[in-house]
Amino acid sequence: MATLVTSLDQLNLAFADRFNARDVDGLMALTVDDVVFVPAPGQSVEGQETVRGALEQFLGLNLPIDLTVRHVFQTGNTGLAIADWTINGTGPDGSEIAMAGTTADVAVYDEQHGWRYVIDNPFGTA
Repeated sequence: MATLVTSLDQLNLAFADRFNARDVDGLMALTVDDVVFVPAPGQSVEGQETVRGALEQFLGLNLPIDLTVRHVFQTGNTGLAIADWTINGTGPDGSEIAMAGTTADVAVYDEQHGWRYVIDNPFGTA
């Protein structure tokens, strides 16, 4: 089992580590059961299986994500994590890929699971 994220400022970095390891199970461990994921601006999906499928599409690019945490805000067991990210390189089909965004992710903390995404919104400012 993956290490629990005990500090909100480490949640996005844990996501990047698991993304770059192509660890979809590890990514899903960073989410609550009824997670909302926004794979494209203004388009959300909900639930573990649907979110898993959307994440697998991103992992299918077989490119690393670079991520820099900008801010975290926390009140009690609820937090907002904002980070800048890029995915650049040559995709599996030979096309050049240049994706970027600024996340606006809502997370919750509990002792058993650590920090986990409630809303994973990689295009949070779009």
